[in-house]
Amino acid sequence: MTLPHRTGALSGVVVLDLSRVLAGPYCAEILADFGATVIKIENPRDPDVTRGFPPYLRHGDEELSGYFAQYNRGKLGITLDLATEAGKQALIDLAKRADIVIENFRPGTMDKLGVGYDVLHEANPRLVYTAISGYGQTGRNRTKPAFDSTAQAAGGLWSMNGSPDGVPVRVGTVIGDLAATLFAVTGTLTALRHAERTGAGQLVDVAQVDSVVALTENAVVNYTVDGVVATHTGNQHPWVRPYELFPCADGYVFFGGYTDKFWRLSCELFGTPEHAADPEIDSMRKRFEKDVYERRVRPIVLGWFAERTKDELEALAGDTVPLTAVKDVGEVVDDPATAEREMVIAVDHEEFGPVRMFGQPVKLSETPADTTLRASRLGEHTQLVLTALAGYDADTVAALREAGAI
Repeated sequence: MTLPHRTGALSGVVVLDLSRVLAGPYCAEILADFGATVIKIENPRDPDVTRGFPPYLRHGDEELSGYFAQYNRGKLGITLDLATEAGKQALIDLAKRADIVIENFRPGTMDKLGVGYDVLHEANPRLVYTAISGYGQTGRNRTKPAFDSTAQAAGGLWSMNGSPDGVPVRVGTVIGDLAATLFAVTGTLTALRHAERTGAGQLVDVAQVDSVVALTENAVVNYTVDGVVATHTGNQHPWVRPYELFPCADGYVFFGGYTDKFWRLSCELFGTPEHAADPEIDSMRKRFEKDVYERRVRPIVLGWFAERTKDELEALAGDTVPLTAVKDVGEVVDDPATAEREMVIAVDHEEFGPVRMFGQPVKLSETPADTTLRASRLGEHTQLVLTALAGYDADTVAALREAGAI
Protein backbone atom coordinates (compact mmCIF):
# COMPACT_ATOMS: atom_id res chain seq x y z
CA MET A 1 0.00 0.00 0.00
CA THR A 2 1.09 3.55 -0.65
CA LEU A 3 -0.28 6.86 0.54
CA PRO A 4 -2.34 8.82 -2.01
CA HIS A 5 -0.19 11.16 -4.09
CA ARG A 6 -0.82 14.84 -3.51
CA THR A 7 0.23 17.70 -5.76
CA GLY A 8 0.93 21.26 -4.73
CA ALA A 9 3.60 23.36 -3.06
CA LEU A 10 3.75 21.03 -0.03
CA SER A 11 3.59 17.75 -1.97
CA GLY A 12 5.65 15.11 -0.15
CA VAL A 13 5.34 16.76 3.27
CA VAL A 14 3.75 14.40 5.82
CA VAL A 15 1.82 15.91 8.73
CA LEU A 16 0.48 14.08 11.78
CA ASP A 17 -2.49 16.06 13.08
CA LEU A 18 -3.26 15.13 16.68
CA SER A 19 -5.23 18.30 17.32
CA ARG A 20 -8.90 18.86 18.06
CA VAL A 21 -11.62 21.48 17.58
CA LEU A 22 -10.33 24.46 15.53
CA ALA A 23 -6.87 26.07 15.86
CA GLY A 24 -4.87 22.89 15.25
CA PRO A 25 -7.21 21.25 12.73
CA TYR A 26 -7.44 24.45 10.69
CA CYS A 27 -3.65 24.83 10.71
CA ALA A 28 -3.33 21.25 9.40
CA GLU A 29 -6.08 21.81 6.84
CA ILE A 30 -4.28 24.79 5.36
CA LEU A 31 -1.21 22.60 4.89
CA ALA A 32 -3.42 19.93 3.31
CA ASP A 33 -4.94 22.46 0.91
CA PHE A 34 -1.45 23.11 -0.45
CA GLY A 35 -0.59 19.46 -0.99
CA ALA A 36 0.73 18.11 2.31
CA THR A 37 -0.34 14.59 3.22
CA VAL A 38 -2.13 15.25 6.49
CA ILE A 39 -3.07 12.33 8.72
CA LYS A 40 -5.69 13.16 11.34
CA ILE A 41 -5.17 10.98 14.41
CA GLU A 42 -8.11 10.56 16.77
CA ASN A 43 -8.76 8.50 19.87
CA PRO A 44 -11.15 5.72 18.78
CA ARG A 45 -13.21 6.15 21.97
CA ASP A 46 -12.90 9.94 22.29
CA PRO A 47 -12.65 11.45 18.79
CA ASP A 48 -12.56 15.12 17.88
CA VAL A 49 -15.51 16.66 19.72
CA THR A 50 -16.45 18.72 16.66
CA ARG A 51 -17.76 15.56 14.97
CA GLY A 52 -20.80 16.36 17.11
CA PHE A 53 -20.95 20.12 16.39
CA PRO A 54 -23.80 21.65 14.34
CA PRO A 55 -24.83 22.10 11.60
CA TYR A 56 -25.62 18.49 10.70
CA LEU A 57 -26.08 16.74 7.37
CA ARG A 58 -27.97 13.45 7.51
CA HIS A 59 -28.20 10.38 5.29
CA GLY A 60 -30.29 7.63 6.79
CA ASP A 61 -28.83 6.87 10.20
CA GLU A 62 -25.52 8.56 9.36
CA GLU A 63 -24.69 12.11 10.40
CA LEU A 64 -21.97 14.51 9.28
CA SER A 65 -21.00 17.68 11.12
CA GLY A 66 -20.64 20.60 8.76
CA TYR A 67 -18.27 22.17 11.31
CA PHE A 68 -16.00 19.12 11.27
CA ALA A 69 -16.19 18.89 7.49
CA GLN A 70 -15.10 22.52 7.12
CA TYR A 71 -11.93 22.22 9.23
CA ASN A 72 -10.79 18.72 8.29
CA ARG A 73 -11.06 18.52 4.53
CA GLY A 74 -8.25 16.83 2.63
CA LYS A 75 -6.99 14.67 5.53
CA LEU A 76 -6.56 10.93 5.91
CA GLY A 77 -8.19 9.70 9.11
CA ILE A 78 -6.82 7.11 11.53
CA THR A 79 -7.43 6.15 15.15
CA LEU A 80 -4.81 5.58 17.84
CA ASP A 81 -5.30 5.25 21.58
CA LEU A 82 -2.21 6.89 23.04
CA ALA A 83 -3.07 5.54 26.49
CA THR A 84 -1.98 2.10 25.23
CA GLU A 85 1.64 1.10 24.76
CA ALA A 86 0.90 -0.15 21.26
CA GLY A 87 -0.76 3.14 20.36
CA LYS A 88 2.21 5.16 21.64
CA GLN A 89 4.65 3.01 19.69
CA ALA A 90 2.56 3.36 16.54
CA LEU A 91 2.69 7.16 16.87
CA ILE A 92 6.47 7.04 17.33
CA ASP A 93 6.81 4.81 14.26
CA LEU A 94 4.69 7.22 12.22
CA ALA A 95 6.64 10.23 13.52
CA LYS A 96 9.89 8.67 12.31
CA ARG A 97 8.60 9.09 8.76
CA ALA A 98 6.72 12.36 9.18
CA ASP A 99 7.84 15.95 8.74
CA ILE A 100 5.42 17.74 11.06
CA VAL A 101 3.37 16.95 14.16
CA ILE A 102 0.58 19.31 15.25
CA GLU A 103 -1.14 19.08 18.63
CA ASN A 104 -3.20 21.45 20.76
CA PHE A 105 -3.48 19.69 24.11
CA ARG A 106 -2.83 21.46 27.37
CA PRO A 107 0.96 21.71 27.91
CA GLY A 108 2.32 18.58 29.56
CA THR A 109 -0.42 16.26 28.28
CA MET A 110 1.67 14.67 25.54
CA ASP A 111 4.60 14.30 27.93
CA LYS A 112 2.39 12.48 30.43
CA LEU A 113 1.32 10.14 27.65
CA GLY A 114 4.99 9.46 26.88
CA VAL A 115 4.94 10.88 23.35
CA GLY A 116 5.82 14.55 23.87
CA TYR A 117 8.28 16.67 21.93
CA ASP A 118 11.43 15.18 23.48
CA VAL A 119 10.40 11.61 22.69
CA LEU A 120 9.29 12.29 19.12
CA HIS A 121 12.28 14.55 18.43
CA GLU A 122 14.61 11.78 19.57
CA ALA A 123 12.85 9.38 17.21
CA ASN A 124 13.09 11.88 14.35
CA PRO A 125 15.54 14.78 14.86
CA ARG A 126 14.26 16.65 11.77
CA LEU A 127 10.64 16.66 13.01
CA VAL A 128 8.83 19.98 13.33
CA TYR A 129 6.58 19.74 16.39
CA THR A 130 3.91 22.45 16.54
CA ALA A 131 2.16 22.84 19.88
CA ILE A 132 -0.80 25.23 20.06
CA SER A 133 -2.17 26.05 23.50
CA GLY A 134 -3.99 28.73 25.44
CA TYR A 135 -1.07 30.29 27.28
CA GLY A 136 1.98 28.62 25.71
CA GLN A 137 4.45 25.93 26.75
CA THR A 138 6.22 28.20 29.26
CA GLY A 139 5.16 30.76 31.86
CA ARG A 140 3.06 30.76 35.01
CA ASN A 141 -0.23 30.19 33.21
CA ARG A 142 0.89 27.33 30.96
CA THR A 143 -1.35 24.67 32.56
CA LYS A 144 -4.52 26.77 32.86
CA PRO A 145 -7.45 25.63 30.72
CA ALA A 146 -8.28 28.00 27.89
CA PHE A 147 -10.76 28.62 25.13
CA ASP A 148 -11.02 31.30 22.45
CA SER A 149 -12.80 33.65 24.83
CA THR A 150 -10.01 33.09 27.34
CA ALA A 151 -7.56 34.48 24.79
CA GLN A 152 -9.81 37.43 23.93
CA ALA A 153 -10.06 38.27 27.63
CA ALA A 154 -6.45 37.67 28.66
CA GLY A 155 -4.98 39.21 25.50
CA GLY A 156 -6.74 42.56 25.90
CA LEU A 157 -8.97 42.34 22.84
CA TRP A 158 -12.24 41.93 24.73
CA SER A 159 -11.65 45.19 26.62
CA MET A 160 -11.22 47.05 23.31
CA ASN A 161 -14.47 45.89 21.71
CA GLY A 162 -17.99 47.21 22.30
CA SER A 163 -19.89 50.48 22.35
CA PRO A 164 -18.39 53.40 24.32
CA ASP A 165 -21.29 53.52 26.75
CA GLY A 166 -21.70 49.77 27.17
CA VAL A 167 -19.85 46.74 28.46
CA PRO A 168 -16.92 45.14 26.61
CA VAL A 169 -18.12 42.78 23.86
CA ARG A 170 -16.53 39.58 22.64
CA VAL A 171 -15.43 39.64 18.98
CA GLY A 172 -18.13 37.77 17.06
CA THR A 173 -15.88 35.01 15.74
CA VAL A 174 -13.28 32.82 17.46
CA ILE A 175 -10.46 35.25 16.74
CA GLY A 176 -8.20 33.75 19.42
CA ASP A 177 -8.34 30.35 17.74
CA LEU A 178 -8.03 31.81 14.25
CA ALA A 179 -5.08 34.03 15.14
CA ALA A 180 -3.29 31.05 16.68
CA THR A 181 -4.05 29.06 13.52
CA LEU A 182 -2.36 31.58 11.25
CA PHE A 183 0.67 32.12 13.49
CA ALA A 184 0.99 28.33 13.78
CA VAL A 185 1.03 27.96 9.99
CA THR A 186 3.71 30.66 9.78
CA GLY A 187 5.81 29.06 12.51
CA THR A 188 5.40 25.56 11.14
CA LEU A 189 6.47 26.46 7.62
CA THR A 190 9.36 28.57 8.94
CA ALA A 191 10.61 25.64 11.03
CA LEU A 192 10.08 23.25 8.11
CA ARG A 193 12.28 25.42 5.90
CA HIS A 194 15.01 25.31 8.54
CA ALA A 195 14.66 21.53 8.91
CA GLU A 196 14.94 21.05 5.17
CA ARG A 197 18.16 23.11 5.10
CA THR A 198 19.82 21.72 8.21
CA GLY A 199 18.10 18.45 9.15
CA ALA A 200 17.25 19.93 12.55
CA GLY A 201 13.64 20.01 13.68
CA GLN A 202 12.33 22.09 16.56
CA LEU A 203 9.40 22.92 18.80
CA VAL A 204 6.99 25.56 17.50
CA ASP A 205 5.20 27.04 20.53
CA VAL A 206 2.09 29.11 19.69
CA ALA A 207 -0.24 30.49 22.37
CA GLN A 208 -3.74 31.83 21.73
CA VAL A 209 -3.20 34.64 24.23
CA ASP A 210 0.09 35.68 22.59
CA SER A 211 -1.62 35.63 19.21
CA VAL A 212 -4.39 37.93 20.40
CA VAL A 213 -1.89 40.37 21.94
CA ALA A 214 -0.24 40.55 18.52
CA LEU A 215 -3.59 41.58 16.98
CA THR A 216 -4.16 44.63 19.18
CA GLU A 217 -2.67 47.02 16.58
CA ASN A 218 -1.19 50.11 18.28
CA ALA A 219 -2.74 49.51 21.71
CA VAL A 220 0.52 48.24 23.24
CA VAL A 221 2.68 51.14 22.06
CA ASN A 222 -0.04 53.64 22.97
CA TYR A 223 0.27 52.37 26.52
CA THR A 224 4.06 51.99 26.66
CA VAL A 225 4.72 55.37 25.02
CA ASP A 226 1.86 57.58 26.22
CA GLY A 227 0.29 55.58 29.06
CA VAL A 228 -3.03 55.47 27.23
CA VAL A 229 -5.16 52.37 27.85
CA ALA A 230 -7.26 51.36 24.83
CA THR A 231 -10.96 51.02 25.51
CA HIS A 232 -14.06 50.06 23.57
CA THR A 233 -14.94 52.70 21.01
CA GLY A 234 -17.81 50.97 19.24
CA ASN A 235 -17.92 51.31 15.48
CA GLN A 236 -15.69 54.37 15.44
CA HIS A 237 -11.93 54.35 15.08
CA PRO A 238 -10.14 55.81 18.12
CA TRP A 239 -8.97 58.85 16.14
CA VAL A 240 -9.44 58.43 12.36
CA ARG A 241 -12.68 60.17 11.28
CA PRO A 242 -14.92 59.61 9.38
CA TYR A 243 -14.16 55.89 9.53
CA GLU A 244 -17.12 53.99 10.93
CA LEU A 245 -20.51 52.38 10.47
CA PHE A 246 -23.34 54.58 9.18
CA PRO A 247 -27.04 53.77 8.82
CA CYS A 248 -28.71 53.96 5.43
CA ALA A 249 -32.20 53.31 4.08
CA ASP A 250 -32.03 49.50 4.30
CA GLY A 251 -29.15 48.72 6.65
CA TYR A 252 -25.63 49.93 7.27
CA VAL A 253 -22.49 50.81 5.36
CA PHE A 254 -18.87 51.36 6.29
CA PHE A 255 -17.50 54.69 5.07
CA GLY A 256 -13.84 55.64 5.41
CA GLY A 257 -13.50 58.92 3.54
CA TYR A 258 -11.14 60.54 6.03
CA THR A 259 -8.23 61.70 3.85
CA ASP A 260 -8.40 65.10 2.18
CA LYS A 261 -8.63 63.45 -1.22
CA PHE A 262 -11.46 61.10 -0.27
CA TRP A 263 -13.33 63.81 1.63
CA ARG A 264 -13.26 66.13 -1.40
CA LEU A 265 -14.37 63.35 -3.76
CA SER A 266 -17.16 62.32 -1.37
CA CYS A 267 -18.46 65.86 -1.08
CA GLU A 268 -18.63 66.04 -4.86
CA LEU A 269 -20.23 62.59 -5.27
CA PHE A 270 -22.94 63.23 -2.71
CA GLY A 271 -23.83 66.68 -4.00
CA THR A 272 -22.36 68.97 -1.33
CA PRO A 273 -19.07 70.22 -2.84
CA GLU A 274 -19.14 73.27 -0.58
CA HIS A 275 -18.21 71.13 2.43
CA ALA A 276 -14.81 70.36 0.91
CA ALA A 277 -13.88 74.04 1.12
CA ASP A 278 -15.52 74.78 4.49
CA PRO A 279 -12.69 76.29 6.58
CA GLU A 280 -13.85 74.51 9.74
CA ILE A 281 -13.57 71.02 8.20
CA ASP A 282 -11.35 71.45 5.14
CA SER A 283 -8.42 69.38 6.45
CA MET A 284 -8.01 65.89 7.82
CA ARG A 285 -6.59 67.16 11.12
CA LYS A 286 -9.62 69.38 11.67
CA ARG A 287 -12.01 66.53 10.90
CA PHE A 288 -10.12 64.27 13.33
CA GLU A 289 -11.01 66.59 16.22
CA LYS A 290 -13.81 64.75 18.01
CA ASP A 291 -15.97 67.76 18.81
CA VAL A 292 -15.68 69.07 15.25
CA TYR A 293 -16.41 65.63 13.87
CA GLU A 294 -19.50 65.06 16.00
CA ARG A 295 -20.85 68.58 15.50
CA ARG A 296 -20.14 69.09 11.78
CA VAL A 297 -18.80 66.09 9.88
CA ARG A 298 -20.91 63.21 11.14
CA PRO A 299 -24.24 64.97 10.48
CA ILE A 300 -23.12 65.68 6.92
CA VAL A 301 -22.32 62.02 6.27
CA LEU A 302 -25.55 60.85 7.92
CA GLY A 303 -27.42 63.15 5.55
CA TRP A 304 -25.68 61.67 2.53
CA PHE A 305 -26.72 58.12 3.39
CA ALA A 306 -30.12 58.39 5.09
CA GLU A 307 -32.32 58.13 1.99
CA ARG A 308 -30.15 55.80 -0.08
CA THR A 309 -29.98 51.98 0.01
CA LYS A 310 -26.82 49.91 0.39
CA ASP A 311 -26.85 49.03 -3.30
CA GLU A 312 -27.39 52.64 -4.34
CA LEU A 313 -24.56 53.84 -2.13
CA GLU A 314 -22.13 51.17 -3.35
CA ALA A 315 -23.01 51.94 -6.96
CA LEU A 316 -22.54 55.66 -6.40
CA ALA A 317 -19.23 55.24 -4.57
CA GLY A 318 -17.94 52.75 -7.14
CA ASP A 319 -14.15 52.75 -7.29
CA THR A 320 -13.94 56.37 -6.18
CA VAL A 321 -14.36 56.43 -2.40
CA PRO A 322 -14.12 53.71 0.29
CA LEU A 323 -17.71 52.70 1.00
CA THR A 324 -18.87 49.14 1.59
CA ALA A 325 -22.24 47.68 2.47
CA VAL A 326 -22.29 45.79 5.78
CA LYS A 327 -23.37 42.33 4.62
CA ASP A 328 -24.73 39.43 6.60
CA VAL A 329 -23.26 35.98 5.97
CA GLY A 330 -26.07 35.04 3.59
CA GLU A 331 -25.35 38.10 1.48
CA VAL A 332 -21.64 37.24 1.48
CA VAL A 333 -22.25 33.66 0.37
CA ASP A 334 -24.59 34.79 -2.42
CA ASP A 335 -22.36 37.66 -3.57
CA PRO A 336 -20.98 37.02 -7.09
CA ALA A 337 -17.70 38.57 -5.94
CA THR A 338 -17.33 35.76 -3.39
CA ALA A 339 -17.77 33.17 -6.12
CA GLU A 340 -15.25 34.95 -8.36
CA ARG A 341 -12.64 34.55 -5.62
CA GLU A 342 -13.63 30.90 -4.98
CA MET A 343 -14.28 31.69 -1.34
CA VAL A 344 -17.35 29.47 -1.09
CA ILE A 345 -16.64 26.03 -2.46
CA ALA A 346 -18.54 22.72 -2.62
CA VAL A 347 -16.82 19.59 -1.32
CA ASP A 348 -18.54 16.31 -2.16
CA HIS A 349 -19.16 13.94 0.74
CA GLU A 350 -20.65 11.04 -1.20
CA GLU A 351 -23.68 9.98 0.87
CA PHE A 352 -24.29 13.54 2.09
CA GLY A 353 -23.72 15.29 -1.22
CA PRO A 354 -21.82 18.56 -1.68
CA VAL A 355 -21.09 20.57 1.45
CA ARG A 356 -20.58 24.29 0.81
CA MET A 357 -17.88 25.84 2.98
CA PHE A 358 -15.32 28.62 2.82
CA GLY A 359 -12.40 28.20 0.45
CA GLN A 360 -8.69 28.96 0.65
CA PRO A 361 -7.90 32.70 0.77
CA VAL A 362 -4.25 32.28 -0.28
CA LYS A 363 -4.05 32.19 -4.06
CA LEU A 364 -0.81 30.80 -5.55
CA SER A 365 -0.31 31.31 -9.27
CA GLU A 366 1.72 28.16 -9.96
CA THR A 367 0.71 25.73 -7.20
CA PRO A 368 -2.88 26.58 -6.29
CA ALA A 369 -4.66 25.01 -3.35
CA ASP A 370 -6.66 21.83 -3.81
CA THR A 371 -9.82 22.16 -1.73
CA THR A 372 -11.77 19.30 -3.34
CA LEU A 373 -11.03 16.49 -0.86
CA ARG A 374 -13.54 15.71 1.87
CA ALA A 375 -13.02 15.14 5.58
CA SER A 376 -12.45 11.50 6.54
CA ARG A 377 -14.69 9.21 8.50
CA LEU A 378 -13.42 8.19 11.92
CA GLY A 379 -10.53 5.76 11.41
CA GLU A 380 -11.22 5.45 7.68
CA HIS A 381 -7.55 5.19 6.67
CA THR A 382 -6.03 3.49 9.71
CA GLN A 383 -4.87 0.34 7.95
CA LEU A 384 -3.63 2.25 4.89
CA VAL A 385 -1.53 4.72 6.90
CA LEU A 386 -0.05 2.19 9.34
CA THR A 387 0.87 -0.07 6.43
CA ALA A 388 2.18 2.57 4.02
CA LEU A 389 3.89 4.95 6.48
CA ALA A 390 4.80 2.90 9.56
CA GLY A 391 5.54 -0.28 7.58
CA TYR A 392 3.18 -2.48 9.60
CA ASP A 393 1.89 -5.69 8.06
CA ALA A 394 -1.71 -6.82 8.16
CA ASP A 395 -1.18 -9.06 11.18
CA THR A 396 0.33 -6.19 13.21
CA VAL A 397 -2.59 -3.92 12.36
CA ALA A 398 -5.03 -6.68 13.30
CA ALA A 399 -3.25 -7.15 16.62
CA LEU A 400 -3.51 -3.43 17.34
CA ARG A 401 -7.21 -3.56 16.61
CA GLU A 402 -7.65 -6.59 18.84
CA ALA A 403 -5.81 -4.78 21.67
CA GLY A 404 -8.01 -1.72 21.34
CA ALA A 405 -5.09 0.51 20.34
CA ILE A 406 -6.82 1.58 17.12
